[in-house]
Amino acid sequence: MEAGDGGRLVLVGTPIGNLSDMSPRAEEVLRTADAVMAEDTRRTARFVTDRSRLYSYHDHNASGRLPQIVDFLERGSTVALVSDAGMPGISDPAYRAVRAALHGGFPVEAIPGPSAVICALVASGLPTDRFCFEGFLPRKTGARTARLREMSTYGGSIVYYIGPHHLGKFLDEMLNILGNRPVCVARELTKLHEEYLRGSMEGMRERFAEGTVRGEITLVVGGEGLGPDFFD
Repeated sequence: MEAGDGGRLVLVGTPIGNLSDMSPRAEEVLRTADAVMAEDTRRTARFVTDRSRLYSYHDHNASGRLPQIVDFLERGSTVALVSDAGMPGISDPAYRAVRAALHGGFPVEAIPGPSAVICALVASGLPTDRFCFEGFLPRKTGARTARLREMSTYGGSIVYYIGPHHLGKFLDEMLNILGNRPVCVARELTKLHEEYLRGSMEGMRERFAEGTVRGEITLVVGGEGLGPDFFD
């Protein structure tokens, strides 16, 4: 079989909390794919009845798994790739599988699904005509400070993923580097306790200065030039 014959890689969007958000197209691909590469096979098992088709694919084993993905494609197989939640390729190594498939001449498709980035952004009330997704900030203080400084003059909205244990600390750092801007803290998106908290950076820092907020956090920060009274 020549490279590119038959096989295809399909990136499949899955729910970020509410299982009702699973699309019929996504269900069909996961039902019929020859192999399903999953960031967490235990979570993806909810959507794949035949677990023999499930393979782990994450940051720690991506390099070793890529040859197997290419081998499946060379044999004409359909390989589905999913992340823990949401769209593959957002803060995970899916792009490496895409690159390997394209290098081998195989088609790559995407089945759209929920995304915490987009959900938080469009519901934040902040401008959406221009935005940047920054993902998780670096763990080391120096690298984190440098990253924040890089974005200090950006005029569009900025979206971050932040662990609940770090929200108060990071808001304090952002206030010192980015200045007092409007922000939206989006918590537990699409889940039972979904919550959007909007206000100034200073106000949110004070609110979360002590204690830990529960749940998964997506933070949307207004661009340079937006005042702290934006939501007033």
